[in-house]
Amino acid sequence: MILIDKLCYTSKLRYTNPMIKFLFAIITLILCVAVRSSVIACIVLITTAFLTIQKGGISPSHYIHFMKLPLIFLVLSTIAIVFNISPTPFSAFAIPFFHQYITLSRASLLSAVQLILTALASVSCLYFLSLSTPITDILYVLQRLHCPELLIELMLLIYRFIFVLLEISNSLYISQQSRLGNVDFKTSCKSAGALMSTLLVRAFKKSSFLYDAMESRCYDGTIHVLQETYPVNKLHILYFVLFELTLIGLSVYLGR
Repeated sequence: MILIDKLCYTSKLRYTNPMIKFLFAIITLILCVAVRSSVIACIVLITTAFLTIQKGGISPSHYIHFMKLPLIFLVLSTIAIVFNISPTPFSAFAIPFFHQYITLSRASLLSAVQLILTALASVSCLYFLSLSTPITDILYVLQRLHCPELLIELMLLIYRFIFVLLEISNSLYISQQSRLGNVDFKTSCKSAGALMSTLLVRAFKKSSFLYDAMESRCYDGTIHVLQETYPVNKLHILYFVLFELTLIGLSVYLGR
């Protein structure tokens, strides 16, 4: 299993009503992106981290590991946006470069920090959902929200094939390693090409086998999955509503 999938099944929030978790994550994400406030982003970051680590029981090292990749990507992409080459130095920073300056302004620096915080807060909302809710529960919520059946079935099949492809690619990679298929760069490139071509052929075969298995089980165009029932905790609903109202109130206050 993928690590993120293992963690969501072992989370203490696993049996919390998925509709509440889904609405909390999505509404909070929308508010965070719409408002684009550093204060709101920090509140969302702290809240989702607390819920995921403290309430969900996820290890802080695992959470930091997942947040590290988007943070690195955001910092690198923001550097390219913030710095400018200008004939006149800006207010925050300037380095002479021939007859120009590599420079940035305080306004652009603050904007970059706000952008990074907003993006991280949005990612943390999605991590809260994915680290506490299995994919079957998310699909059940989408079904309750009347999402198209075709979209839900595609999501389920794609999710299933992620594990199938990972298993096949892992076995092929181990086979190549045992035959010194990555002994140098040239051999590694050749092995990578062979792995991808074999993976494509195996994927088509697996999809054909999967369809045959579904047909043999009276597939009628709809995939039926056994769903668990989760009790609705009124206290969770109260916390959810209070938190969202607090964010909206702060957004209005900061937008003055």
